[in-house]
Amino acid sequence: MPAGPRVIALLLTAFALAACGKSATHASRPPFAVVTQKAEPQSYDSLITLTGTVRAQVQSDLSFRISGRVVARDADVGQHVAADAVLARLDPTEQQADLKAAKAGLAGAQATQRQADAAFARQKTLLANGYATQAAFDLAQRADRTAAGSLDAAQAQVAMARDSLSYTELRAGHPGVITARNIEVGQVAQAAQTAFTLAQDGPRDAVFALYESAFARKLSSPVIALALVSDPSVKTSGRVREVSPVVDVKTGTVQVKVQIDPDGPALPLGAAVTGSGRLRLDNVFVLPWTALSAKDGKPALWLVDPADDTAHLRPVKIALYAREWIVLNGGLKAGESVVVEGGKFLREGQIVAPRQTVSSKQEAAP
Repeated sequence: MPAGPRVIALLLTAFALAACGKSATHASRPPFAVVTQKAEPQSYDSLITLTGTVRAQVQSDLSFRISGRVVARDADVGQHVAADAVLARLDPTEQQADLKAAKAGLAGAQATQRQADAAFARQKTLLANGYATQAAFDLAQRADRTAAGSLDAAQAQVAMARDSLSYTELRAGHPGVITARNIEVGQVAQAAQTAFTLAQDGPRDAVFALYESAFARKLSSPVIALALVSDPSVKTSGRVREVSPVVDVKTGTVQVKVQIDPDGPALPLGAAVTGSGRLRLDNVFVLPWTALSAKDGKPALWLVDPADDTAHLRPVKIALYAREWIVLNGGLKAGESVVVEGGKFLREGQIVAPRQTVSSKQEAAP
């Protein structure tokens, strides 16, 4: 046999022997050892802490009922005022003139009323004695009633002018703290223009901005722990009083108001506070983060088929990523065996030797 064909035959024989050796090695390779955990549905609590501000439960925008030039301002931001305290005054010249004119009109109406009463009484007496006609009596009666109506109108005008004069003084109406001021002396204030904002004395709220996704979970306890940011040793508690039904278009958050316990330490208005509460997810699966893999760019887990101990990758739905855990709410069934260690070395359909670890209910660290 020539040298060339002999060399080719030897190479083919060597490749065949090498292939047989590899197949024998693969066939004798033992199952891959992995650690598994049985999927058990449970509840998972996670701690959420947000920063908010202290506000009055009732906050009022105060304004004048009439327009005019501001001649005095007697209150400023941060000042505590009584219910009858005068906060600002408008120039009362016009209202005083209106009141004076109304009083003059009232005096004239009273004189006309007295004259009409006397004329009516005289005609009534004359008619009774036969010295007056029925037409003259009716005329006097009608004039008396008209005078009485004019008197009522004049009295109403005086009352209205007196009220209008009182509107030149802006009073607090309730005891509280001025949190905003929008007028100055010399300024022409329009009716219903906000002059002051008053935080009324009484219950206080801690107001937080919460992302909408948090509402997929429920509070484990209605009590919210509160603490001052400036002095964390000042602590109290509260309960959720109000949740806004709409999402803020600017921040994408929902406003939540927590009523502060009135028996706890007083928290100053406008102070920054932290609020902590536990949110609960029910009927979820809690697994170590080491179990997480991916399939087609989506979260997935390696599951072991108990019939033949083969590993299969399955997409799952993650409800929450925690520091050391992943919380799933879809893609798993109770009792299934999940690979929690060794999954990164597996391939689809590979035979494994599972060693099950003890699973227990996990809870977010405070």
